[in-house]
Amino acid sequence: MARPRMSPVWLVLTGIASVQLGATISKGQFGEISPSGMVLLRLATSSLILLAIARPSPRGRSAADWRPVLTLGLTLGAMNWAFYESFARIPLGVAVTIEFIGPLTLAAVTGRRPRDLLWVGLAAAGVVLLGLAPGAGADALGFALALFAGACWALYILAAGATGRRWAGIDGLALASTIATLAVAPVAVASAGTTLLEPRLLVLGAAVGVLSSVVPYSLEMIALRTMPPRVFGILMSLEPAAAALAAALILQEWLTPVQLVAVACVSAASVGATRGSSAGEAAGEAVGEQP
Repeated sequence: MARPRMSPVWLVLTGIASVQLGATISKGQFGEISPSGMVLLRLATSSLILLAIARPSPRGRSAADWRPVLTLGLTLGAMNWAFYESFARIPLGVAVTIEFIGPLTLAAVTGRRPRDLLWVGLAAAGVVLLGLAPGAGADALGFALALFAGACWALYILAAGATGRRWAGIDGLALASTIATLAVAPVAVASAGTTLLEPRLLVLGAAVGVLSSVVPYSLEMIALRTMPPRVFGILMSLEPAAAALAAALILQEWLTPVQLVAVACVSAASVGATRGSSAGEAAGEAVGEQP
């Protein structure tokens, strides 16, 4: 099998940058469209593209095959909805940092090393620092939504693994993404209404879908052909810092020194939990469709 021309490390880093660019574009439009509306446009775009690529055949599938797909779809919808609603209220870098607690905790508590719990403690310290930062209490709902999104991300990892064992390729993900789109649609239509039909926002929503889902998922799939999942997990630990940097440069959301220390704590904890952890490797393989 031919190796990708670009280093797998750069493929992953490009995917991370793409995700955060999509998030900043989304937040820049929240004055015109609700977060739920943008989530619908993102999910609808990624679903259509994934369905066109995979062309899954659901015929003849048992209830046991459909259960993980349904769980994955509902979790994916809830994860994206909660995440977008959270960073509509709090800085993007803070939201990503808090959300990262979900997969990090999963990797640590399902690991086989007692010291993995220390990484959870370090991550928890980071979240506490975020809570103590000046102005952090101004929007407790945004904080809570980010925590909920993190819990959904952990469940998504488990459901993605179960789906991958029963569905070939990206068939399960394509169907789950469609389920997520249908699940989010009622809330999005109620909050965004006819705004969803505005051509400019449709184009931006499609761009977000490509940047936040299609591009990173594709690059990560290619990278994981030659990159150890452990290394992939460590690179993914850069997400909080990447989100903070993107938000600062594009949205002018500059984090305070205390918030930056919190981001560093969570990123360091993620690296520690991932290195040499079998759970971290499993998480790394399943993180393709992140929020």
